[in-house]
Amino acid sequence: GARSWCLARAEALHTPEQSPPHPLSAQDVHHRHPVRRGPQPWPEAPRSGPAPALAYQEAPRPGGGPRPPRCGVPDPPGGPSARNRQKRFVLSGGRWEKTDLTYRILRFPWQLVREQVRQTVAEALQVWSDVTPLTFTEVHEGHADIMIDFTRYWHGDNLPFDGPGGILAHAFFPKTHREGDVHFDYDETWTVGDNQGTDLLQVAAHEFGHVLGLQHTTAAKALMSPFYTFRYPLSLSPDDRRGIQHLYGQPQLAPTSGSPDLGHRAGVDTNEIAPLEPDTLPDACQVSFDAVATIRGELFFFKAGFVWRLRRGHLQPGYPALASRHWQGLPSPVDAAFEDAQGHIWFFQGAQYWVYDGEKPALGPAPLSELGLPGSPVHAALVWGPEKNKVYFFRGGDYWRFHPSTHRVDSPVPRRATDWRGVPSEIDAAFQDADGYAYFLRGRLYWKFDPVKVKALEGFPRLVGLDFFGCSEPANTFR
Repeated sequence: GARSWCLARAEALHTPEQSPPHPLSAQDVHHRHPVRRGPQPWPEAPRSGPAPALAYQEAPRPGGGPRPPRCGVPDPPGGPSARNRQKRFVLSGGRWEKTDLTYRILRFPWQLVREQVRQTVAEALQVWSDVTPLTFTEVHEGHADIMIDFTRYWHGDNLPFDGPGGILAHAFFPKTHREGDVHFDYDETWTVGDNQGTDLLQVAAHEFGHVLGLQHTTAAKALMSPFYTFRYPLSLSPDDRRGIQHLYGQPQLAPTSGSPDLGHRAGVDTNEIAPLEPDTLPDACQVSFDAVATIRGELFFFKAGFVWRLRRGHLQPGYPALASRHWQGLPSPVDAAFEDAQGHIWFFQGAQYWVYDGEKPALGPAPLSELGLPGSPVHAALVWGPEKNKVYFFRGGDYWRFHPSTHRVDSPVPRRATDWRGVPSEIDAAFQDADGYAYFLRGRLYWKFDPVKVKALEGFPRLVGLDFFGCSEPANTFR
């Protein structure tokens, strides 16, 4: 059936504590959106207040093929193609007057474990906090700024859900009677990171955009587009970023250069449309990575300030993302990274290094000379052995043995990388997997190193993108 991912309007909601209501009775039918058969006009917006994002329906094409699902909220005056105007974000008319917001999840979908839902909600909020001064803190009791619930059918806000398919979720804008409320249809098949059901990460991130004050945009491939299209991994488009920064500004700790952008201060509408900046998300199938590290049992690939996150061999939703999303203040790009046996995460750039305790900065920037190394960059770092008690730094054709407990290398005099048989002398990144094999990357290729035979396995090098990211192999590949 037709599917809708958002309804956003200013109407009274139920109190969060009430239990999921029963399906609609006959006398309730006139309150809900009717099921339409065949082509129908899209509903008009109310004459006062923000326009609601109404139910998706599939309006058949004249030729018989269905249109993609879209939201019923009216397009901007004149439509998205009027006079070939530039596409831009659209505001709801409201914004939060504070930047530190709380959220609470009242009930959970049955298909996903609670921690998975909590992590997904946090990641959906973080796509907005990454590019603004906004912060989001989960609370487990009392009232929160953003109240999140999974509920069914008629639930007290005059916007009943309709069982599987159809309407997926709805949210309420700031400065409305029920600002901050977000409802998801309990009866959907909620999933994370695949299109076999309804992707919770994408729907939640879209709804949170409404909760923060964004309407639908006419920009293609934007998260705030009225069309629900499964896109993996999730990321903000330049239009989404410009819209949310128009409301709240840029991150407070973000480095700035040149003159400030006075035309798009938070909350100030200049009615000017500046050219959109290019979408510069790197493609894992095309790049050579700066660093790779196993952190908390997951694999992180770093490139030019971005990071990809693989869990049990699967790329996680929402990536690539800014590395600063996890490690605030991290330099960009990083040359090397590793996690030591105590769980501290080390990053290297140029002649300096940083240490993080989880996501919190613990040390740095500090000079490499403190570790007994000359000041030139570390190109790769490898944690070796089942106890993570051996760490090796690589630079050019040399390597050093490092002891995290003493913060010193064995000797400032390096050994030759030819000790690692079958591995190129100069590498870009290295890491160890759970089975004890080491991986060495150079360019877009990698070598797998056997810890028993102490040499690279036959059949290597292979393409990183092909084996780790499911990229297609080029027709003409010379290794």
